Parts: sequence; C-alpha cells; structure tokens
Amino acid sequence: MSQKNNLGNRILELRKSKSWSQSDLADKVGISYAQIGRYETKGAQPPAEVIKKIAEALDTSVDYLIYGSAADKASEALHDAEVIRYFKEIEALPHADKDALLRVIAAFIRDVKTKQTYTH
Repeated sequence: MSQKNNLGNRILELRKSKSWSQSDLADKVGISYAQIGRYETKGAQPPAEVIKKIAEALDTSVDYLIYGSAADKASEALHDAEVIRYFKEIEALPHADKDALLRVIAAFIRDVKTKQTYTH
C-alpha cells in the first residue's frame, strides 16, 4: 500500500470517527467534498497547506496524517510479526526499563556484528 493510500485511509478513518460526511470535512477545510473523496479513495496527494488544514480540522498532526503512528511506521518497516509484537511491548515499558533493554539489545547487536566481521 502506498503512502498516498495510507494518508487517504487515515483521513477517512478520522473523519468517520467524528461522524462527519465528506461535505462536513470539506466545509471545515475550505475545499470541495469531491476533493476529500479523491484524497480518501483515489490516492490524490493534497498540497501541504490543505494537509495542515485537514489535520487541524480532525484534531491530529500533519505527521500522523502523512506517516501514521510509530507502530504503523514499524509495521511498514518490519515484516517479522514476533519482532513487531516485542517492539510494541518495549514501547509500553517504563522509561528506565526500556533504556536498560535497549542497552542490552545494542550490546548484543554490536557483538554479533563484531563476530561476523571476524568470521567472514
């Protein structure tokens, strides 16, 4: 799925969560309802100023509309379901525990890379 479709899906999802029609959102943003439809379903890319107005109307950030949540970004980058599950669990840990775990992971990865360097 392309970023444009993801943007459209997020606009659609947020609009529906407010029980707004495309016309409702279009009125708040100052564009036509047909244009909202193109953004939501056709993958049309709104100009930056329109994305900003849509984000404001939907009480979200431009970053969320364009990129989604941190978990969405990770899911797009990571394909291993177990890694994604652990990523979400690590995100929920208290800050000190998360930092300690990240230090362990970093050390382990460093050791594996060092071993690979000397065995290849």
